[in-house]
Amino acid sequence: MGVEQTVLFPAGHVPDWEPARLLLEQHGFPVQLRMIDGQLSFPDETPPADWRELRLGTPQGMVTVRREPGRAVFVTWGNADTALVQAWHAATWAFAEAGGGRVQAPTGSVSAAEFRRSADLPAVLREVV
Repeated sequence: MGVEQTVLFPAGHVPDWEPARLLLEQHGFPVQLRMIDGQLSFPDETPPADWRELRLGTPQGMVTVRREPGRAVFVTWGNADTALVQAWHAATWAFAEAGGGRVQAPTGSVSAAEFRRSADLPAVLREVV
């Protein structure tokens, strides 16, 4: 069983993988593609413009990104340990930041910056406040 969190994007545009990947890379958090739309992929492969689902491999475990109209849904295991939850939050933040999206958090809709300040993220992504 998985757990989900959602990011809503203005004007319905979910960002491509590359801007999110670059944000994570620039902050020292390595992520590789493992699957694109149910098919195995090369770690550095670029998904087609119409991708629907990405499986992201992190050192902590796997995070799934499902693209739907106007939103992206981030999924990981329901029994994820702290490190995998942090990776899940990292992917969520990166897409929200790359596309100007708003994370639908338990406390309400928050910007990428607000999510980054409040979410349990890997140490390399934590902001000094």
